[in-house]
Amino acid sequence: MIMKLSNRLFRALAAATALALAACASTELVNQWSNPAYTSHSFKKIMVIGVTKQTAIRRSFEDEFAARLKAAGVNAVPSYLYISQDDPVGEAVLKQAIKEAGADGVIITRLVRVQRKTEIAPGYYAPDPGMAVHPLYTTAWNDYYEPPIVYRSEIYTCETTLYDTVKNQVVWKGTAQAESTGKISQEIRDYADTIVGELKDKMLI
Repeated sequence: MIMKLSNRLFRALAAATALALAACASTELVNQWSNPAYTSHSFKKIMVIGVTKQTAIRRSFEDEFAARLKAAGVNAVPSYLYISQDDPVGEAVLKQAIKEAGADGVIITRLVRVQRKTEIAPGYYAPDPGMAVHPLYTTAWNDYYEPPIVYRSEIYTCETTLYDTVKNQVVWKGTAQAESTGKISQEIRDYADTIVGELKDKMLI
């Protein structure tokens, strides 16, 4: 019985560890491009734009991304303060918003792909428990079967572009992937930290 309880505890801990690792999944930059002809300068203010029709997600994304930029020493503002609608807007509306914000840079992020991933941990047949307190208890555990555990997750692929509005040039473009944890605020924070960190390392902001 002791051996059986140890086996069950091990499986429980293994499952908990797998879930914990999935919950801690971070953003991974998988592709990027920098404009070789661009001569960098220090942006005075960057407008953050999240491309989505979901108002709550857009505002959360833009607020968090702007906050991460500010934490890195870069002045930033969310676009929803100047562009209220979540639907696509014309170039004239965007230019007016940039002018009102006094932004000389724009960071635009859009979702390009969602992949659903399924992983299955195989089932488990318990060994003969051997000695037990009561024979009936021992018999109950004979050929005990633990069903497979199914883990489902979503992989989000997003594209972010840094644009210089004064020079009218694309400065940098990157594609990143992140596994959903079900905690949207943490996912946004991880994504923003990854992108901002990369731009700082390349001395583009």
